[in-house]
Amino acid sequence: MTDSITERIAAKIPTTFGAGTALGSLAALAGDASSRRYYRAPLRGRNCPQSMIVMELPAGSALPLSSEELAIFKDGPKELPFLNLHRFLTSIGAKVPKLYGEWERDGLLFLEDLGDTALWDRVQGLAESEVIAWYRKAIDELLNLQLRGTQARDDGCIAFQQRFDTKLYLWEFEHFIEWGLVKRPSAKVEASSLETLRKTFSEIAARLDRQPAYLNHRDYHSWNLMIHDETVRVIDFQDALLAPPQYDLASLLNDRITDRVIKPQLEAQLVHYYFERKCELEKRQTNFDEFQDIYRLSAIQRDLKVVGRFYYLDIVKSKPGYMKFVPPTVRRLQRNLARVAQTQAILPLLSEHFEAML
Repeated sequence: MTDSITERIAAKIPTTFGAGTALGSLAALAGDASSRRYYRAPLRGRNCPQSMIVMELPAGSALPLSSEELAIFKDGPKELPFLNLHRFLTSIGAKVPKLYGEWERDGLLFLEDLGDTALWDRVQGLAESEVIAWYRKAIDELLNLQLRGTQARDDGCIAFQQRFDTKLYLWEFEHFIEWGLVKRPSAKVEASSLETLRKTFSEIAARLDRQPAYLNHRDYHSWNLMIHDETVRVIDFQDALLAPPQYDLASLLNDRITDRVIKPQLEAQLVHYYFERKCELEKRQTNFDEFQDIYRLSAIQRDLKVVGRFYYLDIVKSKPGYMKFVPPTVRRLQRNLARVAQTQAILPLLSEHFEAML
């Protein structure tokens, strides 16, 4: 941490919270897979919170997108996606952190401090009934985001200018093929296997593309949901877009090591809970078998992309910390691929590669 960042933050505190407020000792926080940096900033003064979170944007990029595959706009975004989404999500009552101040040109955002307890941390060691209760809270907030957000569509919101379509699904499938198969150290893959995989992936992409599109967070998992005042609060929403509603649900129940807690039986209960609540809120019934099929395909598609992403972060970005999540993700893929008729045939083609990843 440099004196420069401390000085830059300290200079903006009085204008944000009023005269007499000051910065305490700044502490760097562990980051994510993006180039953003985060700090916890204790504050001193009468009319200010005890602390806040500072987001520092990467130098030289006023409008960064955390996912390069989302840089698909004709003219590029005119506003920081985080700020654009924050304004929209706040307008629909989504439980996102408060924004105290923003300086895009200086690369600084001041945000509400939601603490250090993610949903994943909160459910550790709890009884099954308590785990279910917490994940139902997360599903309720997800439905609020998806249903109210979709109903309140605003074309000025960046999330409604992009969607998971065939092109993006294929980009992510190809990301898995490139980094999870072809460029994975010591990997060998037959051209005929790649051809079969690409054919199946194209069919899945086309099927998912035909589904109704709802507002999705895109990374709605147990580490992006913070527990604050016994409520579920949502962070890291800047990559929101339109997608089948099952996508975010699959993210919540199928991410990293989630299935250490969300065993298949609990997963089934929570999928049913989501489905029934959605039907109730929308006042219409849909076919559960079809819903579940799309849910599982969404989980498969997402996990394949994630495996490719973890290898990419390790090989290209020199960030090996995510590799520990590859084995549980692969085991989940093996289970889900075997449960969907459309993907059963490609499991033998992937089995040897999956075994090498475990």
